[in-house]
Amino acid sequence: MNRNWNPENLKCNSEIKFMLTSLTDVYFSPIQVIEDKSLPKSMNETNHSRVTEFVLLGLSSSKELQPFLFLIFSLLYLAILLGNFLIILTVTSDSRLHTPMYFLLANLSFIDVCVASFATPKMIADFLVERKTISFDACLAQIFFVHLFTGSEMVLLVSMAYDRYVAICKPLHYMTIMSRRVCIILVLISWCVGFIHTTSQLAFTVNLPFCGPNQVDSFFCDLPLVTKLACLDTYVVSLLIVADSGFLSMSSFLLLVVSYTVILITVRNRSSASMAKARSTLTAHITVVTLFFGPCIFIYVWPFSSYSVDKVLAVFYTIFTPILNPVIYTLRNKEVKAAMSKLKNRYLKPGQVSAVIRIVLFLETK
Repeated sequence: MNRNWNPENLKCNSEIKFMLTSLTDVYFSPIQVIEDKSLPKSMNETNHSRVTEFVLLGLSSSKELQPFLFLIFSLLYLAILLGNFLIILTVTSDSRLHTPMYFLLANLSFIDVCVASFATPKMIADFLVERKTISFDACLAQIFFVHLFTGSEMVLLVSMAYDRYVAICKPLHYMTIMSRRVCIILVLISWCVGFIHTTSQLAFTVNLPFCGPNQVDSFFCDLPLVTKLACLDTYVVSLLIVADSGFLSMSSFLLLVVSYTVILITVRNRSSASMAKARSTLTAHITVVTLFFGPCIFIYVWPFSSYSVDKVLAVFYTIFTPILNPVIYTLRNKEVKAAMSKLKNRYLKPGQVSAVIRIVLFLETK
């Protein structure tokens, strides 16, 4: 037996053995990579981990104006819904309006409702709250829908111009060329072009890193304003966005200009009662085209305007154009006004209205 053995030596040997074992485990064990969860794996994660919502500055920062704006835009939005759905109901219920022109007009009214509905209800609701926020996903959804609906409307307006060209320049072949199948194809093409356009626009934005500012100086997520908030130089991306929107806007607008120029020359060379009716219809079409394409071209093709001007133009093509389209097409169209009068007499007879009022008054007093 070793005379120098004692408990302290045993304790020291145990500590040395533990240190050697630990060093062996460190040097010879498999390497483990610890993931730093604080760092994003991709730009897409950056979008969600850094910025989860955007702040919409709205139309005005004045608290005194918010109730007034709430009332005004609520009435305008209600008028948009009533006017455009009235046109859709009138066209579908009257067999005399089952023609290519009115079929396309009903589809235009439906798209106008969509254009007015992608952002207007939230704008109206935001007038009642102090902090106007929108989630990242909802912001991308607004960008998707605004370009889907506006792109579809541009192509649909070109289809309506083509319809008027065939009706005036080739009247004998009108029903053969503009068959129901062709009309449906034209509407489907407008939606397909709008979908391709909005997908290409969204591709520029969905992977941008947003890690700092999140204030959008508008009442909805407008693509040029959102891209400026990214954490990198978006000069090239902005050029691609403008080029994409500019190509669709300018190509559609040029096609419309050429079509209506040919139509006007044809109408000018003919003097008859039918041509007078065609002039009235053309005036309505050209007015709608000007009201819609003017703001869109100014915002996307001329990207040097101020934010205040962009707000006014955005309100114009999302609110005022959808509300003016029904007015323009009904005031100058005797067939639509006659169909609406017939519809009113069918569903709103004076005797029926008074009977409903008496029933309501009776129930209230009971």
